[in-house]
Amino acid sequence: MSFLKKDYREIITKAVIGKGRKFTKEFHTVTPPNRPSSILGCWVINHLYHAKMKSTDSVEINGSYEVNIWYSFNDNTKTQVVTEKVTYRDIVPLSIKDENCLNDDFDVIAKVLQQPNCLECKIEKKGNKIKVEVEREFIVQVIGETKLLVKVDPTWDANKVEDEDDDEVWDHAVTDDELEDVQTDFIHTKD
Repeated sequence: MSFLKKDYREIITKAVIGKGRKFTKEFHTVTPPNRPSSILGCWVINHLYHAKMKSTDSVEINGSYEVNIWYSFNDNTKTQVVTEKVTYRDIVPLSIKDENCLNDDFDVIAKVLQQPNCLECKIEKKGNKIKVEVEREFIVQVIGETKLLVKVDPTWDANKVEDEDDDEVWDHAVTDDELEDVQTDFIHTKD
């Protein structure tokens, strides 16, 4: 029996060969220039990140964001915003992975499910530092070459398939009603 007469074929293609997800909570300590009296607000902005394969079973995400804290000082008579850039490194384990990858050339796609977000911001007991709790969550997909085994339809006949490039497939008569609906004055000339 020849190769073309077999019931199954192998297809080599790029596909998702690994998936992972990681949720992280972190605490950061920020030291403002003045002793804080109260916290008026906290927000996280300017999130940037880059993902790459760390090993055969994990992805490394390196990123940074800025923590902005609006606080009062001098017995709540003055306010100020302090900004601190935070860098991080997350290792995302792959919970799903295809062991039948054909080579070591991978593409990594990382998507943020939860942007870095401030959960809590409070003045530490010593009084001159601010403690910030931040959460973030990523999902990653690893794309690589793999092999698929597909069943061939035994009733398929290549001679009976209509070719979309064939003019006869697209050759349809236009009815009088369709011609009446055509607006011939849709192009306006410039004056």
